[in-house]
Amino acid sequence: MTEKLWGGRFAAATDALVEQFTASIAVDQRLFREDIQASIAHARMLARVGVLTEVEASAIVHGLRRIEEEIAAGSLPFTDRLEDIHMHVESRLIELIGDVGKKLHTGRSRNDQVATDMRLYVRSAIDRLCALLYDLQRVLVDLASREADTILPGLTHLQVAQPITFGHHCMAYVEMFRRDSDRLADARRRVNVLPLGAAALAGTTFPIDRWDVARQLGFDHLAENSLDAVSDRDFLLEVAADLGILAVHLSRLAEELVYWMSTNVAFIDLPDAFCTGSSIMPQKKNPDVAELIRGKSGKVMGQLVALLILMKAQALAYNRDNQEDKAIFFTAVDEVEMSLALLVRMLPGLQTRPERMRAAALEGFATATDLADYLVRRGVPFRDAHAVVGRAVRLAQERGVGLEQLSLADLEAISPAIDATALEVLSLEGSVAARNHLGGTAPAQVRAAIARARQRLEQEARR
Repeated sequence: MTEKLWGGRFAAATDALVEQFTASIAVDQRLFREDIQASIAHARMLARVGVLTEVEASAIVHGLRRIEEEIAAGSLPFTDRLEDIHMHVESRLIELIGDVGKKLHTGRSRNDQVATDMRLYVRSAIDRLCALLYDLQRVLVDLASREADTILPGLTHLQVAQPITFGHHCMAYVEMFRRDSDRLADARRRVNVLPLGAAALAGTTFPIDRWDVARQLGFDHLAENSLDAVSDRDFLLEVAADLGILAVHLSRLAEELVYWMSTNVAFIDLPDAFCTGSSIMPQKKNPDVAELIRGKSGKVMGQLVALLILMKAQALAYNRDNQEDKAIFFTAVDEVEMSLALLVRMLPGLQTRPERMRAAALEGFATATDLADYLVRRGVPFRDAHAVVGRAVRLAQERGVGLEQLSLADLEAISPAIDATALEVLSLEGSVAARNHLGGTAPAQVRAAIARARQRLEQEARR
């Protein structure tokens, strides 16, 4: 298995360090199923158009199936001398079935072969990620349903702003992850284009049937320009960009989990199975999974930048630089896939501490906007109402109390538009219940959003 299949024009052996430097088998061996799947489709097509006999195609397919079993079992050794997964499969095929195996590469090149393998891999990766995003949305919807009435301080600038519900907060992430899933599903349409048939860069002189291969492999379209087909990595860039946005969402959620679990905040507790301890401080329970999701998100974003830099200034058509795309892209997929899987397992065990959330909401004058809205409804211009409530907040600060603890006499002294009915709008429950419109934080609206989300997820599950 050490002779180069491309070595006919070379008089000297490849330098050992060059073999080590140029080999990609350590990375691209994970494409063995895709490579064999595409090779089987290619062999069957060659038989249908008369380039191979049915007997030859059958021998090739049988040999490829055996190689797939060997690689899956770990019994086929990999070596840098054979560079990549394509050469390993082809060399082993020749060992198994003899000269017939040498005919498999008729009408194709490693350039269109690897482009096809990567599109097959990306397509299945998108399907796996969308399945995990479905599971994560379902978990968040369940959590939102459980906590639809739980008061949480809504923050801007990390300062208490207005009271919301924890369920409403969870549903915000459902919206984010829904967009992530939609983006990936949309990108899948552009991924699902067959480059095989472009050969090295100019096409082939053999009478191939590219649509036959596309149908076998489930591709919707054919790449229509052979130069672009072998050199295009837009599909990787687009999906990597989608993964970068998804990583931002994962990081935001992870940061809030870390913040909420901190001792000074203590809004939630995460399951022991997803936390770790300290080697020196026996009392510690650290949200390390959430912290690592937050950290690895930066790694995913970095892969997008790496891919963009890899592709810039590459002249048409294929260049060996493109070999580096796989390690970059695989890393992004692996990190996102693991992060999603962990959140799906961890979040159902999240426990809230409603009393801590409620106390925090009361500390920041969270119902100040409600009092301003109350004044507007009684004919006070909003800017004047804003100033009135600002004075009320200052008075409450001076006395070390919340707005709801000011007396009616205090409030009436600040504005003649205030009467006893103002006290009703200063409660946390009254504040969230008043925002009873589509998209609002009122528990009734949260439950309506949950119902819509469940219906959508059920429809997706049936597809």
